[in-house]
Amino acid sequence: MAFSRQNYKGTLNGTLFVAIFAAAATYISSLAPIQNLGLSPLIIGIVIGIFYANTLHNNTPKAWQTGITFSAKKILRFAIVFYGFRITFQQITEVGLDGFLVSFIMLASTLILGAWLGYRIFGMEKDTSILTASGASVCGAAAVLATEPVLKAQEHKTAIAVSMVVLFGTVSMFLYPVIYETLIKDATGFLHMDPRTFGIYVGGTIHEVAQVVAVPASVPGSPKEMADAAVIVKMTRVIMIAPMLIILGLYLARDAKKTGEQKDEKMKLVIPWFAVYFIMVAGFNSLHLVPQNIVDIINDIDTFLLTMAMTALGMGTVFSKFKGLGLAPIYTATGMFIWLLIGGFIVTKFVCS
Repeated sequence: MAFSRQNYKGTLNGTLFVAIFAAAATYISSLAPIQNLGLSPLIIGIVIGIFYANTLHNNTPKAWQTGITFSAKKILRFAIVFYGFRITFQQITEVGLDGFLVSFIMLASTLILGAWLGYRIFGMEKDTSILTASGASVCGAAAVLATEPVLKAQEHKTAIAVSMVVLFGTVSMFLYPVIYETLIKDATGFLHMDPRTFGIYVGGTIHEVAQVVAVPASVPGSPKEMADAAVIVKMTRVIMIAPMLIILGLYLARDAKKTGEQKDEKMKLVIPWFAVYFIMVAGFNSLHLVPQNIVDIINDIDTFLLTMAMTALGMGTVFSKFKGLGLAPIYTATGMFIWLLIGGFIVTKFVCS
């Protein structure tokens, strides 16, 4: 146990150690050049954690590892639950059925495509394939974090998935405004999208919430309806993480039973209860019983906790564990990126027409 009598001190010190790194990541993410890149403290945190894992790891007391693990596992689940304070069911209804359909179609198709490409086509290990697919299909690093406990995946696999989110999400963030200005804004016929439809396209296909916010802000003179549609559709994708994780848990339990990988007492369905609690928190937040200034404080604390979890996961990521993966993650993420960019455009046009 992390806080047993013999592990209490080490767990506390390790958790505080992670918190210091997370505080540094939060500060770095607040710097103007980093904000302009749309990099969240979660991403900065895992980068710092990976740097530590491959340079200073051996200089840290081994007793602190329980605290690092506690941050990567327990604090993570707690933070995902309170992520529900960022969402209300009213936001989903505001964008309408077309925004919901785009979110659902792109999430389901990207998740299935990414897992299939990674595992069946490019020969990646199943956990890494699913983690990479979840990051692209739902909400970037936060989705990878939420999926990791369901899979019980190793830290380096999570880091691979997050790195793909960072790479292709950043490319999307810079590419979409260019596409809008050069191909969509003044086009006629099939290529044309009005600002609201383009916002739905952005929210339904770009990885991170921060990256979704950055795209309309990068379009000169973009109307408010573009940004509103993008953020609401993105948050619709975020809330879908809960049913996705429950379905994934059902699939994994069925697959384990079918292949005989689990036996006797292990042959039971693993329900990600933190995903259920996430929906409950979002439902509670939809009632608007808590003042907005308090919700903002909760969200700030939650972001810090998520940053701690990302940092801790980075601390368990040693590059030597990546041997043998080759370019499979890149190929898989590229396939999903092409689908999100082109397939997402076609889906959005079809649904919103």
